[in-house]
Amino acid sequence: MEIILKEDILSLGHKDDIVNVKNGYARNYLIPKGLAINATSSAKKMHEETLRQRAHKEAKLVAEAQKSAKKLEGISLTIGAKTSTKGKIFGSVNTIQISEALSAKGFEIDRKNISIKEELIKEIGSYTAKVKLHKEVYVDIPFEIVAE
Repeated sequence: MEIILKEDILSLGHKDDIVNVKNGYARNYLIPKGLAINATSSAKKMHEETLRQRAHKEAKLVAEAQKSAKKLEGISLTIGAKTSTKGKIFGSVNTIQISEALSAKGFEIDRKNISIKEELIKEIGSYTAKVKLHKEVYVDIPFEIVAE
C-alpha cells in the first residue's frame, strides 16, 4: 500500500515521503495514529502542490537567513564577567549572555539557536559561538570574555 508520511518515522522515511508499506501496517497503525495518509491520486496532487509552495517559502527563508548571516559575520562580541585574580570566572558564560550581547547590538537571536563548542566557559579568553539562523545557514561569531 502506498502512503504519504505526515511525520518522520524511524527506519521508514521522513515527513512528506511517499513510501510503500504492508497493508496491515498502514491500515492498523500508521493511518489511525495520524502518522500517514493513503496516497490516492488526489492526495498525491495536493502533496505535490504543498511541496511546491513550501519550497518557494523555504527559498525566501534561506535568502533572509543568508542576508542576516552576512550582517553577523563582521560582528565581534565582548562579554564582561566577574573574575578572580587568577582569571577564573565566578560561575560560567553561556548562551544567554551571548544572546543578550547580540540583542544589544541589534540582533534578536534566541539562545536555543546559539551553541558553544566548549560546554562551560570558566576562564577569560577568546572563544567562538555558532549561531543557527536556518537549518542550512550557520554563522561563527567570535567573542571575548573580559574581567569586569
